[in-house]
Amino acid sequence: QVQLVESGGGLVQAGGSLRLSCVVSGRTFNTFAMAWFRQAPGKEREFVAAISWSGSSTYYADSARGRFTISRDNAGNMVYLQMNSLKPEDTAVYYCAVTRETVGSTIAPDYDWWGQGTQVTVPS
Repeated sequence: QVQLVESGGGLVQAGGSLRLSCVVSGRTFNTFAMAWFRQAPGKEREFVAAISWSGSSTYYADSARGRFTISRDNAGNMVYLQMNSLKPEDTAVYYCAVTRETVGSTIAPDYDWWGQGTQVTVPS
């Protein structure tokens, strides 16, 4: 059974940093693209960042570009999201996702497997 488990969320003051991790088990995902999405209360799930199967291509939402960095470790079936200069509007549940495609997508339905999410809270 495929399982994605996120970790690293928490409460951090504005301007601070967090590093989210996601470990994938059940099969090898080193040929699949991976991504992070987030969902704030009362809002739709939105794309944050994606990374191609090799890690050579990355994609960011405008809100994340310049502050967040996505990376992956294929040997460990891991994907990371380094978040710097956090803002209150970054408060959300963050989800890890995997698609069978080799290149990432910004569209949630394109992803085949999802984690349960990890809460990030940045008080205003």
